[in-house]
Amino acid sequence: MNDKAIQRPAAEQTYREELERLSRCDSGSVPPGWNLSPFAVEKFILGDRELNIEPKFVGSRELITRIIINLATNRGAMLIGEPGTAKSWLSELLACAVSGQSTLTVQGGAITSTNQLLYSWNEAQLKNTGPTKQALIASPIYQGMVKGQLVRFEEIARCPQHIQDSILSILSERQIQIPELEGEDSVVYARDGFNIIATSNSLDKGVHEMSAALKRRMNFETIAPIRNIHDEIDVVAREAEKLIRASGVEVTPSPEVIEVLVTIFHELRNGQTLDGRSTDRLAATVMSTAEAISVVHAMGVHAYYYRNSEIQLSDLVNFLMGAALKDNKEDKRRMKHYFETEVSLKKGPHWMAVYEQRHHLQ
Repeated sequence: MNDKAIQRPAAEQTYREELERLSRCDSGSVPPGWNLSPFAVEKFILGDRELNIEPKFVGSRELITRIIINLATNRGAMLIGEPGTAKSWLSELLACAVSGQSTLTVQGGAITSTNQLLYSWNEAQLKNTGPTKQALIASPIYQGMVKGQLVRFEEIARCPQHIQDSILSILSERQIQIPELEGEDSVVYARDGFNIIATSNSLDKGVHEMSAALKRRMNFETIAPIRNIHDEIDVVAREAEKLIRASGVEVTPSPEVIEVLVTIFHELRNGQTLDGRSTDRLAATVMSTAEAISVVHAMGVHAYYYRNSEIQLSDLVNFLMGAALKDNKEDKRRMKHYFETEVSLKKGPHWMAVYEQRHHLQ
């Protein structure tokens, strides 16, 4: 028996108690095949103080409502946006709240044939018995149709055109034809609750352009970076602390570390300081909230093993470099310029401590 902890449980495992609480208190109308009403799904994602449901995503209520209602129709949902804007996280939350399972997932970049997308065969059984239902290997889409559950289609723009076209009949006819089988087994019909929620990285646009026909069968919603820096600070602090605890260490990031790091990410991502001055954007990274969380996580683990469990501002620039400076030489120049023109002007001893570490950028 493997007694090691799961590194990253699915959302339905992490939030099992919240989902059960929402189910008990849910008085709203539940769409066919769903576990919760649209109101309860919305509360699960955006939080509810009265029911002690923590917020899990930062976005407008109108956006979340539109996506939830869209999934209750026969049109698929497409979440597009920059890397690190929590598109995949939002799709996972929606799937576990609507269907109770978020693991029916297709990775677009890994699909090269329609067999992988729809179904394949156990070659040993196929050789012995020929094509039978028992020899069939069901894909996540096949399982989602049979069970009446949401299927997550990650990075759909990375799929070749012929793979994307295979989704058309699923979204239109809501069925899969299996010519190798006969009778009732030759057609799989989608059950109530089935739908597809896809994500697409805006930087992948043009890799495999979606056909107009597929676009017509999906509603598009743009997931933007977090606009309000205070909201972003809250998210980074909350999520980084979860990751640090999951790493088996007891470290609490200081508010100063979170403030400095999120401010740097926020300003370099937007190309504008908090007080309205223009500054350089980095070319090789989008400086996402997810990357900021990763930096704090790494600093927390480092502090536990090397700093007597105290995160030190003097280590921030060293860890910032790994997230912000990729393989673009000009980005190092831009970062140095940002430190000299912006960080040097910011008030407070915590900013001075970070500015004094600028030699790491040489």
